[in-house]
Amino acid sequence: MTPRKITIVGGGSSGWMAAAYLNAALNRGGQVAVDISLIESPDVPKIGVGEATVPSINHILSVIGIEEQEFLRRVDGTFKQAIKYVNWLQDDDSSYYHPFNRFRGSPVDRTGIDWLYSDRSIPFANTVSAQPALCEKNMAPQMAGRWDFGPPLTYAYHMNALKFADYLCELSTARGVKHHLDHVVDVEMTESGDIAAVISKGGLRLEADLFIDCTGFAALLIEKKLGVEWVDCSQWLLCDRAVTMHVPYDLHYPGHVRPYTTATALSAGWVWEIPLQGKRSLGYVHSGAYISEDNAEQELRRFEGAHAAELATRIVPFKVGHRAKSWVRNCIAIGLSANFIEPLESTGLYLSDLATVMLREHFPYGDDMAPLAFRFNRIMANRFYEILDFINLHYCLSKREDTAFWKEIHNPERITDRLKAKLAYWRLKPPSPTDFEDQFFPGMPGTQLPSGGFPGDHRNPIDAAGVFGVDSHEAILYGMDFLREECAEWYGKERPPTQVAATIARRLEMAPQKLPPHDWWLQKTVGMQAYAKTPGKDHDRT
Repeated sequence: MTPRKITIVGGGSSGWMAAAYLNAALNRGGQVAVDISLIESPDVPKIGVGEATVPSINHILSVIGIEEQEFLRRVDGTFKQAIKYVNWLQDDDSSYYHPFNRFRGSPVDRTGIDWLYSDRSIPFANTVSAQPALCEKNMAPQMAGRWDFGPPLTYAYHMNALKFADYLCELSTARGVKHHLDHVVDVEMTESGDIAAVISKGGLRLEADLFIDCTGFAALLIEKKLGVEWVDCSQWLLCDRAVTMHVPYDLHYPGHVRPYTTATALSAGWVWEIPLQGKRSLGYVHSGAYISEDNAEQELRRFEGAHAAELATRIVPFKVGHRAKSWVRNCIAIGLSANFIEPLESTGLYLSDLATVMLREHFPYGDDMAPLAFRFNRIMANRFYEILDFINLHYCLSKREDTAFWKEIHNPERITDRLKAKLAYWRLKPPSPTDFEDQFFPGMPGTQLPSGGFPGDHRNPIDAAGVFGVDSHEAILYGMDFLREECAEWYGKERPPTQVAATIARRLEMAPQKLPPHDWWLQKTVGMQAYAKTPGKDHDRT
């Protein structure tokens, strides 16, 4: 069999993840089904921010054959068990968790209903998962020795995105992927309208059957050559840039490494805090229409504390939206060239992960790519809008009115029509698992997706809980105090105290004897340096 040729234009996490995964998944058992080349410019600046992932990353790592401890060592990685949201409901230091583990006491899950029927004296997530309490104690989700602590804890990772790309590059090239450092200066087309080859500044001509565009927002192939338009979704997510900062532990170590991502709402957006092995990565995701870059930088410095006064910052602009089609003819856009949603639920790398896995499932071994592109584009569109609604949900339930940004978030035109229909339905009946089966509720719009002038499936997108199902929605809805007024009407104002399941209580009682501190586990297992706690109070800010 003659191998199919793939040329990936652009590197970074998306490009090298595609190269490593497709090489591992398609070239198996000594059979070379694909011949992969990756070309990237040596001069394009790389954005080095801390990256948080969702648990699906474990599939990618497993297929590539990356062992967990070596992965953590190579990417400055740490564990992530949850996301902690601070100041999203009100600007009053309140918080709630979106954990990755969920307890169910019986086949008929009544945990959500039981919490709604109670007095809400304990946060919802704490009643259905041990992870919020484990996170507050900064415990690792792994034991120092053999696991004997009941069902495993689900987790993802924090990592240095640049080191991840470099690691994947090293693995891929050692396994046969060809790597070219050069500028693409021209794109040759066939008479039928396919891409025939890319031409580099150094005179390299790379032909391929399939081209993958990982050139970021530049979209060198999918937009500049094929003319596939960008569908703007900034109406519903106002943030369009981030000011980023790294806080080295040599300068300031808070005395722990949090096993979770923190998202703290500020005046015109929110700050991510991603703990790595040698530093913390911060980014203030904000709207340029509501705060200047200088003021955003100063707000981030105040948030972090006096020790951040001289730390370098960087502005990273972005745009929320997606290509009308990610796969057109023999070109597939993956990463920022295809879509972007602000990283509130760590879905940036996930969308690249999904596109790569989808390409493996829909890989074209013949020349008729149109039917495969038809399904690929439909599934990617469904998943994009599912995530868009879920991120929009975090904002629209906020009760903050303290700044112009948070007041604007509440305007009806800032809430997607699909999400309005979901919330209206869940005010009649709290969310349940079957709500996420081919999700379409009364009042949802029947408008078609933008076609961009290309054929395909343009039906209104349908949710299928591909990434955020009932567990995730309950965590956000009830963390944001959804249905408070309705429950007072349904169940009365005098309701029984909230209860924590006995299984969770027992697990938390045993946890100190089973789970070590996160930083201790990293030091003993993957060689993280030990740091002395920096004196001061601001390390306990959240």
